[in-house]
Amino acid sequence: MPLLALPFPAIDPVLVSIGPFAIRWYALAYIAGILLGWLYARRLIANTRLWGGKPAMTVADYDDFVLWVTIGIILGGRAGYVLFYNPAYFAAHPLEILQIWKGGMAFHGGFLGCVLATALFAWHRGISFLSLGDVTCAAGPIGLFLGRLANFINGELWGRPTDVPWAMVFPGAGPLTRHPSQLYEAVLEGLVLFFILALMVRAGALQRPGLVVGAFACLYAVFRSIIEVFREPDPQLGFLWGGLTMGMLLSIPLFIAGLAFIAVALRRAPHREA
Repeated sequence: MPLLALPFPAIDPVLVSIGPFAIRWYALAYIAGILLGWLYARRLIANTRLWGGKPAMTVADYDDFVLWVTIGIILGGRAGYVLFYNPAYFAAHPLEILQIWKGGMAFHGGFLGCVLATALFAWHRGISFLSLGDVTCAAGPIGLFLGRLANFINGELWGRPTDVPWAMVFPGAGPLTRHPSQLYEAVLEGLVLFFILALMVRAGALQRPGLVVGAFACLYAVFRSIIEVFREPDPQLGFLWGGLTMGMLLSIPLFIAGLAFIAVALRRAPHREA
C-alpha cells in the first residue's frame, strides 16, 4: 500500500436497524434524492421568469408526478441492472430480482423508466412531455450525487488499481489501492452536471422544450464514459467489445438521443409571453 493512501472510512451501510428491519444509506439516498429533487423542481415550476411566461405545468401537476417517476426509476433501474449487467445470475435466481434493498440498480435502465413514466404522465395529464422531462432532468443530478455517495459508503463500484495519493483499499476488493471512482462520479454526474443544467435553466433553457433533457443525456454520457476509464468493470462482464465497458456502450445511444433532443429544441423558437 502506498504510504499516502487514504484509509477507507468504515461507515456501516445500515444507518438504523430495529429487529429485522433496517434503514440503509443506499435506500436513504434514493429517498432524499427524490425528496430534494421534488422540492427543487417545484421552485423551477413556480418561477415564471424561467419560462418566459406561464409555466408548462403547475406545481400540483409535479406533486402528482413524483409517485409516477419514483416507480419508473425503481422499476427501470432494477430491470436495467438485471438485463444489462447480470442476466444469467438472475435467470438462475429469479426471486432475488425483487430484493432491491441489497443494491443493484442501473442508471441507464432508471433513465428509461423515468422517460416512460414522464411520457405516460404527460399524456394522462395533457401537459408537455418535453417540458416535464426538462424539469425532471434539471433535478436529476441531486439524486445521482447522493446515490454515488451511498455507493461509496457501501464500498461498491470501486475503481481500478492506482498509486495516486488519494487511492484507497476497499473492503472486498483485495489488497490493491484503487481509485475512489464513486466520488469521481458524485462530483461529475452530480455536482458538475447539476450546476451546468442550473446555469442553462437560468439562461432560459426551459423556454426551449427538450433542451435540458438533451443536455442532461449528452453530458451524463460523456461524464460516465470518462469515469469508466477509472472504474473497475463489473466482474461478471469485464471488458467488452473493443475494450469498452457496459457503462460506455450504454452511453453511446444515450448521447445520440441527447443530440436529437437538442436538435429538436433548437429548431423551435423560444417560448416567450409578453
